[in-house]
Amino acid sequence: MTAAGEDLRSYAPIGDGRTVALIGLRGQVDWLPIPDLGSMPVFARLLDDDSGGCIELEPVGEYTVTRRYVSGTNVLRTTFTTEHGRATITDALVTGIAGRLPWAELARRIDGVSGSVEFTWRVRPGTALGTASPWIEDSTRGPIIRSGATTIAVVGDEYGPEAVEVDGAMPTELSGRFTTTENSRHLLIIVATHGEPIHLPVPANVDVGIDRTIDNWRAWSRAFSYEGPWADQVQRSALALKLLIFSPTGAIAAAATTSLPENPRGAKNWDYRFAWVRDLAYTAHALVRFGLREETHAAVSWLLRTIRENGPELHIFYGLEGGVPDGVVEHDVAGWRGIGPVVSGNPAQGQLQLGVYGDLFAICRTYVDAGNVLDVETGRLLAEVADRTCDLWRNRDAGMWELPQEEHYVSSKMGCWQALGDAVHLAELGQVAGSADRWRTEQTRIREWIDEHGWNEERGAYVMFPGSDDLDASVLLHAMSGFDRGDRMSSTIDALTAELGEGALLYRYSGVQQEEYTFVACAFWRASALACVGRHDEAIAAMDELVGMTNDVGILAEMIDPADGAHWGNLPQALSHLALINAALTLKELTEQD
Repeated sequence: MTAAGEDLRSYAPIGDGRTVALIGLRGQVDWLPIPDLGSMPVFARLLDDDSGGCIELEPVGEYTVTRRYVSGTNVLRTTFTTEHGRATITDALVTGIAGRLPWAELARRIDGVSGSVEFTWRVRPGTALGTASPWIEDSTRGPIIRSGATTIAVVGDEYGPEAVEVDGAMPTELSGRFTTTENSRHLLIIVATHGEPIHLPVPANVDVGIDRTIDNWRAWSRAFSYEGPWADQVQRSALALKLLIFSPTGAIAAAATTSLPENPRGAKNWDYRFAWVRDLAYTAHALVRFGLREETHAAVSWLLRTIRENGPELHIFYGLEGGVPDGVVEHDVAGWRGIGPVVSGNPAQGQLQLGVYGDLFAICRTYVDAGNVLDVETGRLLAEVADRTCDLWRNRDAGMWELPQEEHYVSSKMGCWQALGDAVHLAELGQVAGSADRWRTEQTRIREWIDEHGWNEERGAYVMFPGSDDLDASVLLHAMSGFDRGDRMSSTIDALTAELGEGALLYRYSGVQQEEYTFVACAFWRASALACVGRHDEAIAAMDELVGMTNDVGILAEMIDPADGAHWGNLPQALSHLALINAALTLKELTEQD
């Protein structure tokens, strides 16, 4: 079996707060970085059919399959039905009694439901995108997989792994088989460490650990407070977002994967396993509205600490453990469906994106308005950033879409307007000490500039940049920010829909239709903006259509092909799920106000 022909909609993510595994409809794990989400993936058949590595667990012969997440969790339950019987697989990246385990533990519990089902399984390590050469060696506790500094063991219940030799050469994989019967239970456990000894778990303890992991997820879900339209989709999106929170630091990854293409021609294949300030702003806003305090504080504290440690300039994204990633490395592997390149790193680092100032202030305002207090050092930092915004807003930048051509992007100016408004708000609350009068004056100048240069009367819309007829869906974010909830924003929505819309879906900006598919987050921003300008019925209709475009377990990638609904780009995509969440919350709040 290969991953080359897999539809990205076939994958369901599970995670433990440190890494994420993607599980396909055949029970296969085609993506699992170890030890961390940002690490080189020992199992990466998603991007490398030939030598990427995989974990397979599948019935022999023909079968049908259904699956769902265990309610309120990120634990996946898949049911296989064959001619002779039925069995379920419960997949979890196990968590411990006091949080995540100090090792990675993928537990696969196979329960016989009726009749008999013969399963085969194999664990085949990959080359970590060509950076390692794995091997299998014997130990006093059975065969052990080595891949660079990573050590992997496979533990089974009532059956053991078999090392498979090919033409007398060293084994390249571990495999086995078993048959379920009614009420039988088998366990397949893959445990891994990196640069440290490996703990071999007792299967009975892992069995208990799966149930504990379910309980841990449900405890988190009980703290989640949302009752309103699209409640199931909102909760699933919150759980998907939780998978992307890197618990050792509190950072939030933009996605769990790298190099999944945005179109069949390739080229736009980026690594999203980093923490964007933009995404954290939207996440903090959502988490606060859900009443989730711990994740909000961890994310805000991590970001502010990381900014100070890597200043004085504000970067658009950071590594999950802190620091400023630099450079892009291209790997000599084929890519998903043979669409390359496959890379580590993201070339957007080092760009000037003025909108990031608005994102930072939005995070801090959200935190303070939730009843918290900033420390003195953060107050000083924000005052300096506000002054910097006053100095820089007149400059060209790369815009939200990280474009190579610098322009006076209107949405970037709107972000600066938002930053200075929030700076004034925080100053009035005594949280930031600085030149509030200057910030207020400069904010007025920004609005005047946008009114004069950013609005195109002939288009009836805010344009991408002055002198252009092009449109940019990112201006929709500033219906939510409060920049414009009137006739001009409503007219802009109509212009964007006419030029960039495909039903409820939306492309990012003019001309990009030839380069990529519709951008999921933009479609939900449109729904939010419709609600903000008072067009609630249209907003609800758009939401109803959009929430039906998730995959069978409620997961969204970065982009959707409007022709067939196929998902493209990295997944699960934080921005897509954040946009769904915030659109639902915005609609609920505005409807309740009417």
